Amino acid sequence: MKKRKLEIAVISDVHLGTYDTYADELLAYLCSIQPKILILNGDIVDIWQFKKSYFPTSHLNVIKKIVSMASKGTEVHYIMGNHDEAPKTLANISLGNIQFSRKLVLTLHGKKMWFFHGDVFDIPWINGRWVAQFGSLGFGFLITVNKLNNWFLKRLRKEKYSLSKKIKKDEKKSERYISNFEETIIDVAIQNRYDYVICGHIHKPKKEHIEKRGGRVTYLNSGDWVENLTALEYSLKRWKMYHYKNDKLSPFFMDEALKEMNLDQLIASIELKEAQKKISPPQA
Repeated sequence: MKKRKLEIAVISDVHLGTYDTYADELLAYLCSIQPKILILNGDIVDIWQFKKSYFPTSHLNVIKKIVSMASKGTEVHYIMGNHDEAPKTLANISLGNIQFSRKLVLTLHGKKMWFFHGDVFDIPWINGRWVAQFGSLGFGFLITVNKLNNWFLKRLRKEKYSLSKKIKKDEKKSERYISNFEETIIDVAIQNRYDYVICGHIHKPKKEHIEKRGGRVTYLNSGDWVENLTALEYSLKRWKMYHYKNDKLSPFFMDEALKEMNLDQLIASIELKEAQKKISPPQA
């Protein structure tokens, strides 16, 4: 069976190098698609929790697959997230067909699309309305403020502020955190006249059209490959949310990356991990 051809595929919050990620499922998904552009929207490799003793073959296979896709013509954009902890020298450089950056703006079919991870809004007192007034300088300003915020927390020997962790730690406040996060991003996107804003970070997949007095925008969150196993796909001038748990049969199209793998063993391994995670939910 042929792979599904897409204009854009977006994945984020994979957290390779940790016990929580679903690497086999992600590999199967990547093997099922043929995107012109693949956007890795942050937290692909989790340097925060990275342990040299734990980086299994299944995690390495995901990286190999991404490199293979790039070598075969897919344009790959690696957008830095907070868990990637990439060195500054990697920002805005290219390695072959792989481009590293902190954000990406594309114009397709006359629509402006803004891609970024979302961690720059990990400051509890941030307010989208005044950030939006900075226009195109607002995002760069946020990055600087975020770095200063984390530098002070480090000096005070406190953990970096993480919105995704706050959401999971205090369920009663999660609705307010998510609402503030989304509202801030939407305000900035509308002020900068983007038609779509695409992020990740909070592990909450979502697609929503928003209209305000100042304009309108479509907010998209790619979710994650730790709990929700979701991706965003763009084709035929529209965005669609892919849910692996609902569409788990569709990724099993054989290609070079799966030739040496026993499909029965792969499916058994996925089913076993799903059963284990139902018993013991992953930690943020």
